[in-house]
Amino acid sequence: MRYICHALVLSVLATVTANADDVGVIERRLSVQHHETGLETTVLFPGIGGQAGTLGGNAVFFGTPVLKDARPLPGRYPVVVMSHGWGGNAARMAWLGAALAEKGAIVVAVNHPGSTTFDVNFDTAFHHWTRAQDLSAALDWLLQDPEFAPFVDHGRIYAAGFSYGGWTALSLAGVRGSRAGFFQYCEAAGAGSQFCAMLERAGVDIRAIDETRYEGSYRDPRVQAVAAIDPGLTWGLAKEDLSEASAKMLLIALGEGADRLRATDTGPSGSGFEALVPEAVAITIAPATHFSVLGLCTPRGAAILVEEQDDPVCTDPPGTDRAQVLQQIIEAIADHFGL
Repeated sequence: MRYICHALVLSVLATVTANADDVGVIERRLSVQHHETGLETTVLFPGIGGQAGTLGGNAVFFGTPVLKDARPLPGRYPVVVMSHGWGGNAARMAWLGAALAEKGAIVVAVNHPGSTTFDVNFDTAFHHWTRAQDLSAALDWLLQDPEFAPFVDHGRIYAAGFSYGGWTALSLAGVRGSRAGFFQYCEAAGAGSQFCAMLERAGVDIRAIDETRYEGSYRDPRVQAVAAIDPGLTWGLAKEDLSEASAKMLLIALGEGADRLRATDTGPSGSGFEALVPEAVAITIAPATHFSVLGLCTPRGAAILVEEQDDPVCTDPPGTDRAQVLQQIIEAIADHFGL
């Protein structure tokens, strides 16, 4: 079902970050078989001890308050594995991870090699199956780690992601990709899609990507529910591509009309993915845009991006209250996961 969340519906606090007294963070580099480099992993959790600090802050974005090198607060907690978008990173989504940790979850986020900040490899970035393998490998580690394993509720394991990471979450749910569907979308969009135009400039031939791997199943049976925020790669799918999908799905769309990013539109005006999963919960948050999800910007954030001729990720549609947009995302995901 679909309903519209407007900015004035919820009364929220001025910030959406968790309290530093509640959220611990540790960072690890994991060794995984499917990457030559290590897998940078950030864990946010109900914590005690440690030193107060922030995660993900810079001149453009506010950081998220955390307790660095804290230890887990004893208890039993659900796990959320979390995936960032194309060219993003785990710290950029720390506002969401910390908020879910404050609500009583252990959140495991990774930097996906080849499609993360300062590490975008166009030769391998669309080997999307490695991203699903990243999350499954991070989950394997967590469930065996002596510091965290004793506190995991094995019956409550979930996945969440944004944009390309939204697709990664859907992959863990058992949704299989369509290489032809992705190619046909870019062929039809042409210069109208900045993303597809970027791929063309980089010389990426979608048809050359291994079809068997692209359209394989990367379902992780441990994952019972997923939340996908503006997920990519849903074009050209058919019912058979969801034959193994059993996890409960939440689809969060950002923006309406001209503010909606067509590449991640899962509704009837986009890929039509929602029609394939009528049992999914589908929410639209407006006014907003795709990049409203990246966190709260500093007062100079937008101007800095203009000066650096970077993407205007701090610029929202008129009437948008980004803090409320983020809070609505937090509440929707927490409700879906029963936090």
